[in-house]
Amino acid sequence: MATDNQAPPHRDYAASGLLSYDSRDLAEAMGDFGHIVQRHPQAVFKPASTGDVAGLLQWAAGRRLKVAARGQGHSVYGRAAAEDGVVLDMRKLNAIRDIQSDHMVVDAGTTWDAVLDAALLQGLTPPVLTNYLNLSVGGTLAVGGIGGTTFRHGLQTDNVISLEVTTGDGRELTCSENVNSDLFHAVRAGLGQCGIITRATLRLIPAPERVRRYHLLYDSLQSLTADMRGALADRRFDYLQGAILPDGRGGWRYQLEGVVFYDGAAAPDEKTVLAGLVDQREAADISDLAYGEDARAFARLENRLRSNGQWFNPHPWLLTFLPNSNAEQIAGDILSGLTNADVGPFGRITYYPVLTEEMRTPLLRLPDESVVFPFNLVRISTSSDAKEAADMVAANRALYERIRNAGGLLYPVSAFPMSRDDWRDHFGSNWLALADARRRYDPQGILTPGYELF
Repeated sequence: MATDNQAPPHRDYAASGLLSYDSRDLAEAMGDFGHIVQRHPQAVFKPASTGDVAGLLQWAAGRRLKVAARGQGHSVYGRAAAEDGVVLDMRKLNAIRDIQSDHMVVDAGTTWDAVLDAALLQGLTPPVLTNYLNLSVGGTLAVGGIGGTTFRHGLQTDNVISLEVTTGDGRELTCSENVNSDLFHAVRAGLGQCGIITRATLRLIPAPERVRRYHLLYDSLQSLTADMRGALADRRFDYLQGAILPDGRGGWRYQLEGVVFYDGAAAPDEKTVLAGLVDQREAADISDLAYGEDARAFARLENRLRSNGQWFNPHPWLLTFLPNSNAEQIAGDILSGLTNADVGPFGRITYYPVLTEEMRTPLLRLPDESVVFPFNLVRISTSSDAKEAADMVAANRALYERIRNAGGLLYPVSAFPMSRDDWRDHFGSNWLALADARRRYDPQGILTPGYELF
């Protein structure tokens, strides 16, 4: 409960139900999808409008009370929590405001699943979708947003036309490449340090009707890497990802996921698509689905993990980018020290190349090469044991240091602690610009304390 000098903002908010001290709301806001870190807020605020967000932040700034925005709660290390502060539950800000032939306007609490539904009714789609669609628009834009079409279209943050942002001192501002551009560059992949995204204008493109998906298996990391590099260079797929999967016997399976989009009866020619690839062709799994159905493929895994309880276990994930020049060596060295149990039977190590020329968000840090490899330990633990999770968090830290020393960089959706010096090192030459924006737009330093940047 708030103390006298931290009285609730506009006490009518409590009466209207926007401000909650309910134990169930507080318990939900304490944790996240990671199930590793818990932070205890003193209240949960449920804004019904952008004006509500501004009012809360003006009040909190005057008291230097920490505030964190929470969308769907899919952080893995307490980043969207606020110890003894206020958690902004953004889920009611979920309206789709407008759809045109090349863009749509949505509230930041809208999920990408809802965005896709609305866009498909007009024959449209966002250029980039994350593999899991039940994430909020504001949540992914605060970190980047990467998917299987990133090599063609960049990040989700690269496909934003404009944003409405409430700054840490309660100002409601519109920003884009041409208006308040410094704020635009500070909030996209800015980890919520300068403002809370409340609304976004997203680019749309025509949606394909169908997809032909190729799951191709390889006998080694070397052959997988070579084929993925070749497929990237000749743009033979419209969607490209890859993974290293536990085989259940202590070894690994190496998988390329390539997708060709098409309309009507103009199905892709199999021989042309697969020409020159050295996969284990007899083990290939080729499927044909409607575009919207294919985009929701992860939902089937979610349902399975919910039914067996593993969805609610700790998820000590590690997400990074490797330089193309030594990606295979780094990945191979790390893989040699991992077991199937380190990721779980439903987990995976994602590993695939993307072109950096398409990724233009200033605060998204990438190795300085034309191609980089996302390298992510997507751990789906079979255990709820806290010590096992803590051991994996410690292992993540050690792996991060190995990757950083080899020229890799963090994608900051990862489960391990980062010091302020780590963050300065991570942002490199962009650190001063971010720190300056923080001073201008959140002068009391109240926003998104879970990252511990400042």
